[in-house]
Amino acid sequence: MKLFAWIIGIIKLFLGSLRAAAPAAVLSACLALWFPGPGQAGIELVFGTYAADKPTATVKKYQPFLSFLAGRMSEELGEPVSIRLKIAKEYGEGIRQLASGEVDFARFGPASYVHVMQENPGIRIVAMESKNGGKRFKGVIVVHKDSSVQAMEDLAGLSFAFGDELSTIGRYLAQEYLLNAGISSADLYEFAYLGRHDLVGEAVGAGRYSAGALKESTYKKLVAKGVPIRVLASFDNVTKPWLASSQMPENVLEAMRKVMLSSENEEIVRRISKNGFLLGDDQDYDIIRRAMERSLAF
Repeated sequence: MKLFAWIIGIIKLFLGSLRAAAPAAVLSACLALWFPGPGQAGIELVFGTYAADKPTATVKKYQPFLSFLAGRMSEELGEPVSIRLKIAKEYGEGIRQLASGEVDFARFGPASYVHVMQENPGIRIVAMESKNGGKRFKGVIVVHKDSSVQAMEDLAGLSFAFGDELSTIGRYLAQEYLLNAGISSADLYEFAYLGRHDLVGEAVGAGRYSAGALKESTYKKLVAKGVPIRVLASFDNVTKPWLASSQMPENVLEAMRKVMLSSENEEIVRRISKNGFLLGDDQDYDIIRRAMERSLAF
């Protein structure tokens, strides 16, 4: 009975996130993802990511796409493919899991990509997320809606909330932006690393910190929920790479890449990457490497 209730719960999760899809198709996708079928071991993959937002939101976001990806890869490879989701509690754990091959592929932020390549140079880019046909999107620095702060220079002597210590937006790019405005850690009253982007925005909205750095999409979600924050400044970031472990067979990687690059018009895909995917190259992340080096002076 417990197993039956668990299966029903998973199906309800899919139905809630895919209301526009036919129930029969959702049920089929659900079972294909979690239960490859008797006697059909096929190819079993583990997808890894870390919880940049609430873990429940992470599960709801990824499961439909992973089911879609497994189905299309099964067609490409001519054998069943199943994908299991594994969520790391924090960035460092997720990096270790991909570097060691504990997970087969992953979606990382740019800075995490730089770190994982340092640990295992055999990691490969499957594809990069597209943003209106390009490879850039925005990070933001926010303050309370009623804050008197009007310019970055006004943050001197105040407090600042960063995200994870390995976060691209939440640390490296934000610290580079602060440094370019003439503000280092010594110029702040205090600062802290809060982990998730949503926690940063909520802390600024609650008045616990004068300002904080988070991704633009999380900012918009928080404002829609009524969190009283506004954008003080914004800066460019590189879109996220989807990465394959050094142990993934080449034919599996190529099948995954083919599916991702040809799926920009799929509704399920748009919930992960609104404009689909693009081919990626290691050099795309050079601006992140520069920001990481620059942040050492913070």
